[in-house]
Amino acid sequence: MASTTSGDFLPTGARIFISFPDIFFIPEWVIGGLVWILVASTRVVPENPLGWVMFVSIFCFVGTTLWLLIFACGGNQSSFWPGLDAGFHFVAAVFYLSASVVLAYVTIQIKTLSVLDAEILKIYRLDISAVVMSHVATLLYFIHAIFSAIRWKRA
Repeated sequence: MASTTSGDFLPTGARIFISFPDIFFIPEWVIGGLVWILVASTRVVPENPLGWVMFVSIFCFVGTTLWLLIFACGGNQSSFWPGLDAGFHFVAAVFYLSASVVLAYVTIQIKTLSVLDAEILKIYRLDISAVVMSHVATLLYFIHAIFSAIRWKRA
């Protein structure tokens, strides 16, 4: 009889670095860290929407780190892990999508002021980089969520 445990579907140890969609863990971690660093390296003004961007980037960075460690240590062998994997990456994709839109809006607002001051121009350029990285992170988490959901349904 075929086993229905997630051990057949979720990799552990070093296999997470060569299995699809788990190969996205490292790019998600790196790109999410870049978003965090780029937003934190500017003045966080206005605080409210950029606070959300910081929350999302830190939440997803820490969550991806924990997820990576759980998978690497083999703690993902219960039957509920494929669903949790798909759920986490879906939530992360939605969070990053909302953060990307907010960050793009704030960057557009800064553009009008960037012609007046060199310091604001520097912040504008850093925010453009953060917008690009946050959209890449959104795409990575979305692809990971889709293929994790497919893997979950096969389990």
